[in-house]
Amino acid sequence: MSGKWTPSRIEDGPLVTGRGRFLDDMDPLPGTLVAAVVRSTQPHARIKGVDLSRARAFPGVAAVIGPDEVLAALKPFPLSTGAKMEYYPTGTDKVRFVGEPVAVVVATDRYTAEDAAELVAIDYEPLDAVVGARAALAPDAPRLHDKADSNVATDRTFCFGEVDKAFAEAVHVVEGEYDFPRYSSVPMECYSVIADWREGADGPSVETWANFHGPFTMVPVMAGALGIPTSKVRLHVPADIGGSFGIKAGIYPYVVLMALASKHSGTPVRWTEDRIEHLLASSTGADRVMTFAAAVDADGIITALKADLVDNVGAYMRPPEPSTLYRCYGNLTGPYKIGAVEIRARAVVTNEMPTGLNRGFGGQQLYFGLERLMDAVAAATGRDVVEVRRKNLITTFPYETPTGGVYDSGDYQAAVDLAVKNADLDELRRRQEAARAEGAYYGIGVGLVVDPSGTNIGYVGLATPSEQRKPGRDKSGSTEHVRISVDMQGLVTVMLGSVPQGQGHATVARQIAADRLGLPVEAVRVVIDMDTATTPWTVTSGSYSSRFAPLVTSAVVQAADRIAHTVRAAASVMLDLPPEELELADGTVRHRDDPSRAVQFRHAAGVVHWDPGVLPEGTSARLYEEAAFTPREVRAATKDDRINSSLCYGFVAELVAVKIDPDTLEISIDRVSSVHDAGTVLNQQLLDGQVYGALAHALGGAMYEEFTYAESGQPTSGTFLDYLCPTSAETGYELRSDHVVSPSPLTPLGAKGSGEGSSMSFPVALANAVADALRPSGVEITKLPLHGEVLHQLLSSEKNTEKELS
Repeated sequence: MSGKWTPSRIEDGPLVTGRGRFLDDMDPLPGTLVAAVVRSTQPHARIKGVDLSRARAFPGVAAVIGPDEVLAALKPFPLSTGAKMEYYPTGTDKVRFVGEPVAVVVATDRYTAEDAAELVAIDYEPLDAVVGARAALAPDAPRLHDKADSNVATDRTFCFGEVDKAFAEAVHVVEGEYDFPRYSSVPMECYSVIADWREGADGPSVETWANFHGPFTMVPVMAGALGIPTSKVRLHVPADIGGSFGIKAGIYPYVVLMALASKHSGTPVRWTEDRIEHLLASSTGADRVMTFAAAVDADGIITALKADLVDNVGAYMRPPEPSTLYRCYGNLTGPYKIGAVEIRARAVVTNEMPTGLNRGFGGQQLYFGLERLMDAVAAATGRDVVEVRRKNLITTFPYETPTGGVYDSGDYQAAVDLAVKNADLDELRRRQEAARAEGAYYGIGVGLVVDPSGTNIGYVGLATPSEQRKPGRDKSGSTEHVRISVDMQGLVTVMLGSVPQGQGHATVARQIAADRLGLPVEAVRVVIDMDTATTPWTVTSGSYSSRFAPLVTSAVVQAADRIAHTVRAAASVMLDLPPEELELADGTVRHRDDPSRAVQFRHAAGVVHWDPGVLPEGTSARLYEEAAFTPREVRAATKDDRINSSLCYGFVAELVAVKIDPDTLEISIDRVSSVHDAGTVLNQQLLDGQVYGALAHALGGAMYEEFTYAESGQPTSGTFLDYLCPTSAETGYELRSDHVVSPSPLTPLGAKGSGEGSSMSFPVALANAVADALRPSGVEITKLPLHGEVLHQLLSSEKNTEKELS
């Protein structure tokens, strides 16, 4: 991009004036009835019987379906592993978490449906529940799925390099066990679905609307569950989906469930989740228990790393899980040149809400453990936390990690230096000394992360041992499609295959297309509604894993350049000049060396529409181009289980300073210095927005948000009284944000993703700061979230331990 201008977001006007098009505002089909979902009150119980008769007899009810109807019509959803853990959109033999659907009532309106739902009688045989990853691993733990051997849904071990030798020769072996909480994204609009089952002469079909954002593996999954061809499933996604950041990638159970409800009612059916349902049963990021160990030499260099990762995926390993375990596989060593790695990766099921994607999924968990470990390495070697990181940073690119990741570009040292400079680290340390002299707590924390973008879906295959992966049936890559057309008046339309969540895709796509075609942005419009029957898409399409900047924009460039080629050819006829001597600029097609010889872009486009016979030989009369950007650098996993799990790898260096009130133990953030390297900056306003948004999201998981359960399996954070979300008041700290630019050689514009960086770096940087503040008290920080109550418990425990020792 030229970098000459940064237009305002074109998405904002409708949203701030109440003209957004959300699914719950839409009524695409006449005669649509409304559904209510009957949910389990039990965390773990056998379903002995379900009586639907009273609900079916209730006035205004069109249909009621339960486990019998689900088993008669649906097949279980396919899982990413061979675990014998069948998953349907309702409980069938059992219920396995509070909030799991058991039945659906379809009625004239939501009030009637809710009233009738209360008449559904379910006979439960309560069973012991299992809560938390550690409990699920116990040999005598209650088993959720009777056909499975245990609660372990996947268990794989990988080893690269001479790990044992490095640990045997290490001067220091540094270990740590860490817990990362389950928290979510809390979208403005909860899940919403409209489904219409139709019986035709050529068999049944389903047309659905959902505020879902991909990947579109959902379509074949839906088709498989419903027992119809994929060509008979049509999915619409509105332009505005009310936020997601990952959790609406697991929405498909409700789409299938409402399709079945539509089949039984004989009408279109709509369902919109309320907030209590969402906090009980929608989706959450996976909580992780992890153990790390580092082999460290006398100079503070890490020579080998061991990681034991256990993800709690809730009641079912719902696709795309176990993505959280493997998404950061290629960048498991972070920004450090560690030559040998051993990994054990497990996912376990528990009587909790199923998990899915949550902004920075996999990276949040990984870096909490890895960057807490780096502080432990600094302590063990007597070095400063910044110094020990600098000593281990990667300095040359491209760099290949032991696990197969190929970091495309970067300047990690420059980013760290800038973060330290902007933080004014010397001043912060003076503040710390002054605070400690007064008996107060003040800490400084660091978090460095590699930020992957442009996911290679092949990483999910790692959950299956290589000898069991079928030859010729590999999965890999990431493709994004874009269509661009030019009408007879020279106006350009860009149709995207991704589904944005508010990031500004239309603004950037418009900017890029205009730049490549030499047009003012007003001459370009962008269409972002998704209709799987008409919009270009692939199985991997979507806005997850920061795909837009590296993948979608690359497809925009390709399609726009093809359009430009045709327009130059048309203009060459009008100007009697060779096409290769022409350029597109300022709304014209002109001679590169003599701008006075020019025609308007719209006139050249008009030749293609109105007078195609005069086009040069071999030039197609086509101003409608589709491009699919498919990078060759992302392939399937190798036989020895190495994979480049993303196309691009950015970098974030973050410093956080915190003050802790010695009386209330309230944590307040004093300063944040955040430096991002996302390659070429496509739009500074949007990059800043992503940084601010990721920091706010990360603040929730670091200090406030956590889905919790009693030992009985009952949720204890089912409302906003218990599940606390940060507001603008909590984000009022001093932020010093900056960036360095290391263009990616793998994308036409040099851009990388930037939507998730601080969501991965901030939680651990804050944890490191709190640990630094409390270090004189001997308190260790091994889990999140952190707030006054947690600190009180930690300090009280430490004092009690000291008393016992004395």
